[in-house]
Amino acid sequence: MISLTNLSKRHGHQALFVDASMQLNPGEKVGLVGPNGAGKSTLFRMITGEDPPDVGEVTLPRRTTIGYFRQDMEELGGRTVLDETIAGCGEVGTLHHELADLERDLADPDKADQLERILQRFGDVQARYQDLGGYELEARAKEILHGLGFADEQIAGDTAALSGGWKMRVGIARVLLGSFDVLLMDEPTNHLDIESILWLEKFLADTRATVLMTCHDREFMNRVVSRIIDIDGGELVSYTGDYDFLEQQQAQRAAQAEAAFSRQQAMIAKMQRFIDRFGTHVAKAAQAQSRAKQIEKIERLDPPVKREIVPFQLKEPPRVGEDVATLVGVHKAYGARVIYRGLDFEVKRGERWCVMGRNGAGKTTLLKLVAGAAESDSGTVRLGPSVKLGYFAQAALDILDPSRTVLEQVDHAFPLASDGSKRNLLGAFQFSGHDVDKRIAVLSGGERSRLVLALMLFDPPNFLVLDEPTNHLDLVSKQMLVQTLREFTGAMLFVSHDRTFLRGLANRVLDVSACATGGAPQVYPGPYVDWVAKIGAEAPGLSG
Repeated sequence: MISLTNLSKRHGHQALFVDASMQLNPGEKVGLVGPNGAGKSTLFRMITGEDPPDVGEVTLPRRTTIGYFRQDMEELGGRTVLDETIAGCGEVGTLHHELADLERDLADPDKADQLERILQRFGDVQARYQDLGGYELEARAKEILHGLGFADEQIAGDTAALSGGWKMRVGIARVLLGSFDVLLMDEPTNHLDIESILWLEKFLADTRATVLMTCHDREFMNRVVSRIIDIDGGELVSYTGDYDFLEQQQAQRAAQAEAAFSRQQAMIAKMQRFIDRFGTHVAKAAQAQSRAKQIEKIERLDPPVKREIVPFQLKEPPRVGEDVATLVGVHKAYGARVIYRGLDFEVKRGERWCVMGRNGAGKTTLLKLVAGAAESDSGTVRLGPSVKLGYFAQAALDILDPSRTVLEQVDHAFPLASDGSKRNLLGAFQFSGHDVDKRIAVLSGGERSRLVLALMLFDPPNFLVLDEPTNHLDLVSKQMLVQTLREFTGAMLFVSHDRTFLRGLANRVLDVSACATGGAPQVYPGPYVDWVAKIGAEAPGLSG
């Protein structure tokens, strides 16, 4: 059992934790939630000993091993993906590479005089390696890497050739391979597609390790954890249940706090009215003074802090014609790799298409073709004459000027809009108070995504093309975005791995899995939830 007792921790002038306590029991799966900046990463670092508390105690059983996946990974490169995964997975990975070095030493004639020492060390290392299941290590590493979406050629390739998102997957694989007693997982789903998320979901649910994780994927949290710890005003509040249960309990607590505050305010107001009326009345002056003293002694309840998700009130976009986007006979290849062969596809007014398909099937390529960010090799891509297109991709973050503040960026985009309307926009996208004065250069990936989406939706287009719009967004921002886009009257074409987003918005499904092999895309003319029920899985090619 891991115990955190009476912790207090400050960062500068901010008190993150005040006399906070919690415990993690063996094998327990726990979600850690709280607003941005509440101290989730700091709590992880206190558990690992990297950032000790100012006051209080963190207690771990002796020889407890901890695997920690974090967003700020070190730079990887110089090894194959397989070797990098094994090297970073803890003691067994270190022993794996030491055994390889010792085998080379045994075969080196220049080290013949050290043979006895090398043999002794080889025997010790081999015994420990076997105890830790090392001889199954490569097979387990490949199984984990395949589960996280790696192809065999990637596993054998240099890690340096991978994008940042794929390197993060290597970081996850290292932690899962290490057979640690405790897994600390900081936003593990951020860089995964839906197939990999479903695989990781099952892995964490089945592991014997204790798991403490932060996650912006509501469905993932619901299926993995059995308890939630909420960082609330410096305290660690525990809820037995999943994220849905947490929301129910928080709503009940908020209602109770609101009722208690209202009752106290009404009581004080009633007493004050008596004092005001009879304070100078000879017969009742003593009673008025007594009530004044009672008011002074009352321990005032703080006004409840409301955690409300308020959707942004979209302006009505320009009316779009019946034909929004039409693709006829589209062929697209990257070198020898064919993505589409004669693709035909249409988006009509009012349709909200989610694009599904295994990793590498061409989902992002389709969005690029429709948005004009890529050209087809042959065939035609045509937008309707009244279409005003808005395209969100990770590259869209480059439109932001790092030297500006958040508010300055909005002012620059909409110089004639009222200050109130711009602040309302930013407030809906979780930029309030001093947040609007932050320089874009210091914003997190999630904050930048929110700002780009806010700029896009302030004067909305009538056709939204969105590539992973919820990447890096926290749960509150995702819920706000889904509620906002439910009121959007234009057409949509999007790729997302977030099932809350898919379920909340998609009324058509396009599965492009078969396109690269010359097959036709599979079209389902109904909501994502019905498509899942029909195929028995939440992603193409997976068994239900």
